[in-house]
Amino acid sequence: MPKKGREGETTADLLAYLFGPGDHDEHVDPHLVGGWDPDLPCPAQNPDRMTLADLALLLDAPVDALRGPRPTEHVWHVAVRNAPTDRTLSDARWATVAAEMVAAAGIAPHGDEHACRWVAVRHAPDHIHLVATLARQDGRHPRIRGDIPKMHTAARAFETAWGLEPMSPLDQTARRARATGEKEKATRRGLPEPARDHLQRTVREAAAHATSDTDFLNRLRDAGLRVREHHDENGTLDGYAVALPGDRADHGTRPVWFSGRTLAYDLSLPRVRERFEPAVSPQDWALAQDRIRRAAALLANAGRSEGAGDVAALGDLLVVAAAQFPAAVREKVRHAAAAFEQASRAPGARTLEGAARAGFKASARALNHTPRGGASALLTLLVALVEAAEAAAAWHRAQHYRAQAKAASQAAALLREAAALTGTPAPRTAPRTVRVTPAAERGPTPPPPVTGVPPRPHPEPGPGRSR
Repeated sequence: MPKKGREGETTADLLAYLFGPGDHDEHVDPHLVGGWDPDLPCPAQNPDRMTLADLALLLDAPVDALRGPRPTEHVWHVAVRNAPTDRTLSDARWATVAAEMVAAAGIAPHGDEHACRWVAVRHAPDHIHLVATLARQDGRHPRIRGDIPKMHTAARAFETAWGLEPMSPLDQTARRARATGEKEKATRRGLPEPARDHLQRTVREAAAHATSDTDFLNRLRDAGLRVREHHDENGTLDGYAVALPGDRADHGTRPVWFSGRTLAYDLSLPRVRERFEPAVSPQDWALAQDRIRRAAALLANAGRSEGAGDVAALGDLLVVAAAQFPAAVREKVRHAAAAFEQASRAPGARTLEGAARAGFKASARALNHTPRGGASALLTLLVALVEAAEAAAAWHRAQHYRAQAKAASQAAALLREAAALTGTPAPRTAPRTVRVTPAAERGPTPPPPVTGVPPRPHPEPGPGRSR
């Protein structure tokens, strides 16, 4: 999984960090596994032949030699990481990965003797860091537009060839990752989670309940968030941003604002508006679980164009349930709602119509407005949610939405665990068969060939699979 690091830092400072002990002594045995010159000495293993300062000067030399304007931020930095369940790769295989990644990104295409200078640093078993300077050795600037998507394509070929865990596709459905600085800031302030996580959960709950723009914004304010509205030249609301009280930047001079889309792909104002439903009369929990079961059956028989709205509404229902369920199961259901988040966004779908959507929305309204039932009612409601999550997983599998199907299955498993906490295990339900005819153009796409990748994985010497 390639992930862009911070650019613009000085080459020497970045190398000092990568070869250093890390922020919490997490860097172990830092060393080079690849570079633009295969005979480049490693500063950690051959300090008499190459120091970090020498390596930084060599990397920066093409930038310093530019006759025209220099890049404002000339350091390119990407981390490439294995999944926790993957086996540990050797330095030789990480070197193959590094060369393929910089070629795919446009940093150093195969056979290009005048490409950018780069190195690959390994200081942990499961990942490497790629560092390059953005000036070619012939004095031209590299073309790296779209580097990360191209690197993701290269990564998929390695996953197939080496039997590694497939990563999520770049379909704008995965959860937005927190920046490292946000996590460190929360730790310094003694907060249980970064501001982004709290804001995203609060905004998602408000969106799940809201019936209009005014209702949505009022719910955000009632939840204690700072809200900033954005209006167009005609005074029409066309966006919003939220901030957590007390969360400030620039030495406390201004609040840290997050727009809806910054929090999640489906929390922009236009996407929130797609979820508005007229208010429905609240019913009791018993009727809610019956509605959920009927909606799950509709989802299991949904056509391809309808299911996107159904899974989105089920995602909202799980968010509401997480907020309304008793304390004994609330945290487990909250984890299930977070796991289902990616499953609630169907790749490429813009319409949220769906046969099951009204049932899920009405059930969410019931949970929010009526008194809770006893343990028996809670169990039957959780079992109904398990059935709905399993129906969503089956629908995604029928569409070949691999990452979304996995997310829905994880949510179903967590809901089963929540049901077990009530004292009565949830009964096993047979996997649903979704009567869907997938579009002809969808389906697994064969990966592109990768230079130097063996056709089948072989056990490697060393520590074996990491856990």
